Amino acid sequence: MARWEPAARERLQKAALELFVANGFDETTVADIAAAVGLTERTFYRYFTDKREVLFGGQQEFRQGFIDGVTAAAPDARPLDIVAASVAGVCRASHVFNEERRPYSRLRQKVIAAHPELQERELLKMASLAGVLAAALRERGVTEPAASLAAESGVTVFRLSFEHWIADGSVETLSEIESAMFEVLRELPGGPQ
Repeated sequence: MARWEPAARERLQKAALELFVANGFDETTVADIAAAVGLTERTFYRYFTDKREVLFGGQQEFRQGFIDGVTAAAPDARPLDIVAASVAGVCRASHVFNEERRPYSRLRQKVIAAHPELQERELLKMASLAGVLAAALRERGVTEPAASLAAESGVTVFRLSFEHWIADGSVETLSEIESAMFEVLRELPGGPQ
């Protein structure tokens, strides 16, 4: 086998996802994934700590996008507006949520939905994101409970927008969907203005 393969990480991710869908997450081994693209297990472990990381890798970069959005917001912005701008920035700028990645995201979510351990990991990822957003808001001087309420609301909007984006037949961009979701949130009777 060649010592260096172009786009090995992406090839491993694609093969893993296809194998998870075809054979099931538990039934797919690291050896199966590596063999599917003509690489060794050792090469797999250069890119991923385990097969779950194929689905959940890049979390630090993901969270940092939200933090950067909070940091960049106008000094006088209200907490929900700060979070809305942060979520909008991630949805617009992220290479993960573009149209070429939508089929991958659909399959990824299908694998997660079929496996309780992966569902739990996804929920923990969202809870962690809410904590990170709340901490970033507190660093800006937003007090509690406003920081946590805005952060949790933003994560909920992101999660619901993502679910809509990957739904069969959905054609809107993630950015369009999240923008509409924040408008719904703002228009709830008695909701934040």
